[in-house]
Amino acid sequence: MPYQRTLKHEISFSGIGLHIGKKVNLTLKPAPPNTGIVFLRTDVPHAEPTRAILANVTDGKLATTIGNNGTGIYTVEHLLASLAGLGIDNVRIELDAPEIPILDGSARPFVTILESASLKYQDALKKYVVIREPIKIQCEDKYIEAYPSDRLIIDYTIDFNHPVISKQTFTFDFSRKTFIESICSARTFCLREEVEALRANGFAQGGSLENAVVVDKDRVLNEEGLRFPDEFVRHKILDFIGDLSLLGHPIIARINVHKSGHFLNHQFLRTVLDQYRNWHLAQIVSSKSTARFQKVRRSEFLRLSA
Repeated sequence: MPYQRTLKHEISFSGIGLHIGKKVNLTLKPAPPNTGIVFLRTDVPHAEPTRAILANVTDGKLATTIGNNGTGIYTVEHLLASLAGLGIDNVRIELDAPEIPILDGSARPFVTILESASLKYQDALKKYVVIREPIKIQCEDKYIEAYPSDRLIIDYTIDFNHPVISKQTFTFDFSRKTFIESICSARTFCLREEVEALRANGFAQGGSLENAVVVDKDRVLNEEGLRFPDEFVRHKILDFIGDLSLLGHPIIARINVHKSGHFLNHQFLRTVLDQYRNWHLAQIVSSKSTARFQKVRRSEFLRLSA
């Protein structure tokens, strides 16, 4: 739908942070049109709100971290993907710790929580980043390519030198329905030896088989197995959707992704911003029988992305 959306009511929940291993309390509140997604650390005196935009990304090694003035929020990608997947544009998120809860390692619990708060349309049109010319970025054998399209389609390929994961490809034609059915339930995953190394270095203190798929040499350690035969690549798409939302507006393109991760995702977004002649900002205008994108002033984009 062309109109911006927010929550009807505020909602609170809690969970364990994957890396900090401690309880985190969150409250999500409705926000006015053109606010975007804004985080606020309530445990830090005089903390400033942090918008979920590329300019505020501070790290992308293990997950996506945003922050300003030394106040960070880790592992934001699953919640951001949930908001993007449900078409939620404006919300204020208050939390009392430096990390978003991992919950079950997917976006499904976030989607359930958000839907329980109910959503409402606002009196403002969505604005979209519409790709008009190809935009590409490559690092060794990893790459991301965006091409013009009339909707968001993500073709994603992973290729792990591991017998359980191996090579997987999935094409995701974006809609709220397909996000809920095909992507939001896919869980984060790691190799067993990676877990041991992470914990030795102070990370993954809250990690367990309850919130991640853990892969041993020749099998999945989770008793229930996988939710999808190709759950690994579906989760990579989930992460990618969360990172894409850091543009501050939905993107309209066909995007081919090969073996990417958070760092390359962020580099791709920077490339999009740098190659501003290859896209424009637009909103949907419609009549009784047709709908089309209409360009709007680029200053409207810069206001949210700077």
